[in-house]
Amino acid sequence: MRVQFIDPGAFRTELSLQGAVVTPDGIGGHTERWTEVATVFGFIEPVRAAAPFGAGQHHERVTHRITLRFRPGVTNGMRLTRGHRHFTIVTAHDPDETGRYLVCLTEEQHG
Repeated sequence: MRVQFIDPGAFRTELSLQGAVVTPDGIGGHTERWTEVATVFGFIEPVRAAAPFGAGQHHERVTHRITLRFRPGVTNGMRLTRGHRHFTIVTAHDPDETGRYLVCLTEEQHG
């Protein structure tokens, strides 16, 4: 695989990397709250937008590719936030296996 080069100046969007903390509620359910793991800088690219209609409702889905400097421990299920926007990480991988970049395919959460 060829080595990728990304202009370091592209990493100018400040994001909060967050992980979920799940707490049992004592009656078989749980509560979930998000805590910040780190502040990172990345490059956000819109990938796809779709608005399928089903069961009498619109289900908007917007996906983005967010590229960060490599950092271990980033997994699917975590999220990146910017202001009031939340991007759930679906996949995270090192595109050229050099340990320089981390590409996260994300889905933006609405409402």
